[in-house]
Amino acid sequence: MADASVSDLLVFLVVLALRLLVPLGIPRYPLPAILAAFVLDGLDQTVFQRFTALDLEFYQGYDKALDVYYLTLAYIATLRNWANLVAFEVSRFLLYYRLVGVVLFELSQLRPILLLFPNTFEYFFDFYEGVRLRWDPRRLGRNAVLAAAALIWIVIKLPQEYILHVAQVDTTDWIKTTIFGVAAAASWGEALANRPGVTVALVLAIVALILGGRWLVTHRLPPADHPPRLAADPIPAAVAERSARRAVAPGPFRLTDPAVVEKVALVSLVAIIFAQVLPGVEAGVLSVALGVLFVIVANAVLSTWLTRFGLTRVSTLRQFVALAAVNAALIGLYAVLLPGRGESLNGGATLFFALLLTLIVTLYDRYRPLHLARFEQDG
Repeated sequence: MADASVSDLLVFLVVLALRLLVPLGIPRYPLPAILAAFVLDGLDQTVFQRFTALDLEFYQGYDKALDVYYLTLAYIATLRNWANLVAFEVSRFLLYYRLVGVVLFELSQLRPILLLFPNTFEYFFDFYEGVRLRWDPRRLGRNAVLAAAALIWIVIKLPQEYILHVAQVDTTDWIKTTIFGVAAAASWGEALANRPGVTVALVLAIVALILGGRWLVTHRLPPADHPPRLAADPIPAAVAERSARRAVAPGPFRLTDPAVVEKVALVSLVAIIFAQVLPGVEAGVLSVALGVLFVIVANAVLSTWLTRFGLTRVSTLRQFVALAAVNAALIGLYAVLLPGRGESLNGGATLFFALLLTLIVTLYDRYRPLHLARFEQDG
């Protein structure tokens, strides 16, 4: 984007800011915030095409990285909010499965990989939060949870991933060319008029789905447990109390601690994906993973030390700011000592990685004790 105009850069930065800031609302307003992030994901390319002259060669990697960003925040939100353990475990598998697939894609650029590793997590998250709007999700049994995940994976995501990443066409373009038999550039009016039989059949199918959904809600589903709730459910007092006790009385630091292991895995996968996209980053997979291990272990040791002196009872924002400063210094030091030949991070990339890593670690450390307290787990 070196040759971009000031107006082009302004549009890009506004869209980027929205895609980074909107997902921060997911822990408190899970369904509205993730749907807003989804809409932004679908609209940003159109905005760039219509209002800028940017070369969109970068878009595929940029879009995939920001998808991973908001999905990661959604997963961390499940630590805070989800009360169904089976659903949580399924969501965790789906998230990590997708992250591994995106890493493999970024390293190989083989599009069929994304078909094999579909983004089932997002729609499963939407399903759970849709249930939670009116019902207690703890009523979902194991079979119902697994059936929902399988249905989303096979019926919804596999066709979508095929259209996007194997056929390599926009979904709306595919509908126009394949279903209505017109060129992708044709208007929707032309498309609907070209095959009136298909149009009538689709209208009837939509009406049938609406009526069927209404019948299902009114006749088959159990009565709602509460009025619609867009905000996350309040944290039960007993869970908050147990979580607070865990936070002020941590065990001795262990490199094999499940929290340390998961943070290293989660942040490494996210950082590797972003490293493939950010300009000014020349660092291999091993270097990124080792850097994440270095910073997270340092954070864990520092947090354990501060907790013993009662110095960690601060707001999330203060914790984030302080940890970001520490991590920027640690990542800067690591960048100077990168183990690979010819590998480097520029100043902007260093700051971005520090903020990204700190955000994930801060929210994870805040919400994991709630998850453990809710299910009375050890670790």
